[in-house]
Amino acid sequence: MSTEEIGHPGAERFRRKRGRDMLVALSHSPAGMAGAFIILVVIVCAIAAPWIAPHDPKQHELRSRFQAPMLAEGGDARYILGTDQLGRGILTRIIYGSRISVLVGISSVAISGTVGMILGLLSGYYGGLVDILLMRIADAFLGIPFIIMVIAVAGLVGGGLLTVIVILGLTGWVAYSRVVRSKTLSVREQEYVLAARALGRRKAWILLRHVAPNVLDSVIVLATLEIARIILAESTLSFLGLGVQPPTVTWGLMLADGRDHVGSAWWMTTFPGLAITITVLGVVLLGDWLRDVLDPRLRH
Repeated sequence: MSTEEIGHPGAERFRRKRGRDMLVALSHSPAGMAGAFIILVVIVCAIAAPWIAPHDPKQHELRSRFQAPMLAEGGDARYILGTDQLGRGILTRIIYGSRISVLVGISSVAISGTVGMILGLLSGYYGGLVDILLMRIADAFLGIPFIIMVIAVAGLVGGGLLTVIVILGLTGWVAYSRVVRSKTLSVREQEYVLAARALGRRKAWILLRHVAPNVLDSVIVLATLEIARIILAESTLSFLGLGVQPPTVTWGLMLADGRDHVGSAWWMTTFPGLAITITVLGVVLLGDWLRDVLDPRLRH
């Protein structure tokens, strides 16, 4: 269905059918199912942390400090994944840490995706000086490695949850803008866009009605994959002390707490590291599946 038909009575039926088709496609993709399951578990942990976590993530229990995981030698059944230097349960802190990863990932991607999509639409549709100016700015951003730029900005403005979200959001728009610009350059030459111009439709109306819906699939795929990078970037900032600050629990801070005890309490870094790795893997698997489904160039 083309974008001219967005307001057609059959559009809702089309969207429902497309949703069902995607669910069927997901059920036939083991990798996509694995990614969706991992993400679902992380989201459930983030939402239900107060109810499923076995302990208070900030409560110190010095008599239980450096307690080994339950299945290790000397382990305690009360602490399935062991405790840290202050006697706080590792499993509990991993569950609560998922809240920050989900919040930062979704919020930052929402900011960068929105900014990048708007700039990409303007650049690709209007062209000329607007395109040259925006793409030169994008090239300047691309000339600096993402993580280096994030660390530099965080070092200048300081840490904190809101600061991290804004920094990651406003430094990650370039990828979206370039993808959207490329797609817009193609869409603006389609017959229905040319017809809308001939009818005297305003440029803003054409962008919102005809161009934006046709680039949205590419933005969704990119946003899904970018969440993985954002989670890694947030963990890096927190590990370096430039991100979310204590007493808020994050996986990066857990890694920082455990780096001085790797030899004596390996579980303090192993399990948070696994949480980051598995979550990023889940996001990448789901993103790859979405790309295969939504990108017509990859359909067989």
